[in-house]
Amino acid sequence: MTRATKIVATLGPASSEPEVLERLLRAGVDVVRLNFSHGKAEDHIARARMVRECAERVGKPVALMADLQGPKIRVGKFENGKTLLVPGARFVLDAARTEPGNDEVVGLDYKELPRDVKPGDKLLLNDGVLLLEVESVHGDQVVTIVRLGGELSNNKGINKQGGGLTAPALTGKDMEDIRTAMAFQADFLAVSFPKSATDMEMARQLANVAGEPYRHKPALIAKIERCEAIPVLEEILRASDGIMVARGDLAVEVGNAAVPALQKKMIRMAREMDKITITATQMMESMIVNPVPTRAEVSDVANAVLDGTDAVMTSAETATGKYPVETVEAMALIALEAERAEDVKLDADFTNKQFGRIDQSIAMGALFTAYHLGCKAIIALTESGSTALWMSRHNIHVPIFGLTSKATSERRMALYRNVAPVLMPAHTDRDHALADAERVLVQRGVLRPGDTYAITCGEPMGYPGGTNMLKVCRVN
Repeated sequence: MTRATKIVATLGPASSEPEVLERLLRAGVDVVRLNFSHGKAEDHIARARMVRECAERVGKPVALMADLQGPKIRVGKFENGKTLLVPGARFVLDAARTEPGNDEVVGLDYKELPRDVKPGDKLLLNDGVLLLEVESVHGDQVVTIVRLGGELSNNKGINKQGGGLTAPALTGKDMEDIRTAMAFQADFLAVSFPKSATDMEMARQLANVAGEPYRHKPALIAKIERCEAIPVLEEILRASDGIMVARGDLAVEVGNAAVPALQKKMIRMAREMDKITITATQMMESMIVNPVPTRAEVSDVANAVLDGTDAVMTSAETATGKYPVETVEAMALIALEAERAEDVKLDADFTNKQFGRIDQSIAMGALFTAYHLGCKAIIALTESGSTALWMSRHNIHVPIFGLTSKATSERRMALYRNVAPVLMPAHTDRDHALADAERVLVQRGVLRPGDTYAITCGEPMGYPGGTNMLKVCRVN
């Protein structure tokens, strides 16, 4: 059994040497995340080039994800780099302050905060570790009472419990970063803090314009991390190619206890709408400093896999951690073991379900046929990768191979659950294409004489959305 769940790994100082990156790819990384919250444009371009070169050496399709920073809702800097907040004490957040902060007051990167809050509002700092209650607002100053104290250091993030901050999802920096990401043809663009479908539509328009000189259009991932995004999740999904269950900021806004149920809801909804999902944040947090994960982390990764996520993601574990390769190896093993325990409910999935498109009906027919005939593989000859995506929304424990002549489609399919992307020459003749597809999988050791497999394609060949044929074959 091959691993169906994909792994997204964040690149950083701990993984930026080609030797380490190659080991990560061999350990199981399918998508490399470039975090635009850190580094300059030239750094990201150089790292993207390195990822492409390492992927070619390893002989594996690897996608690139550019993750936009989004609005900086943070405190400023302190005279001594940090301060200690004492419960019951007053602490002022001053949007007009330009000098470093002290034990009583600190400046703000987010200048709109005084207009977004009122007395009684609760502000969570440093990923929810610190809690301030707004006592009063005077001009640019937000006077708070410390409810949960502790150390507060430079540039820590601010969240408003229950949401309500008006910061736009796309900043001027994000717009510049989109141009940078399109310069190296990022396969996926992750948009931070979207509150509505409009945010995603704007990001898509900017990305398509920036990608036009390269004839490139990225897939868009909406990072669900704002309270306001939950009621309009369906609209955001329709405007996106997938979502990231970004549990860090989301947990701070909605409360830790609400996140597990929301994670399941988001993954289920995305699968039903033929969208992709990435589950992220603190999945293997202890492996930043330890060579093995905790039992709780093992269960967390396994539960995300059992929920049906397309991918699980590392952040600091591979960016700055001591054990980046070991983290990926552990994730891969956990995912594989969880997949062995999955229930296949294909017949139930199709009950009362209607398909309005020929290509989608063919994809579903291939799943049903391959499962009940016990096929060794499903082959989708695809231009855009859509047929493979539709197939991958259902658990059948039959590997799906997305064969395409487009390198962009090959890399995009690297994120699809249970899809192995394969680049093959373009064909205009159907019979030659079918024979070539079988030959490729026989050479890879996937198929052997006597094996049956299902294969889909479109006739005439070479037109996106044209899948209209399903054939069941036996290898001679």
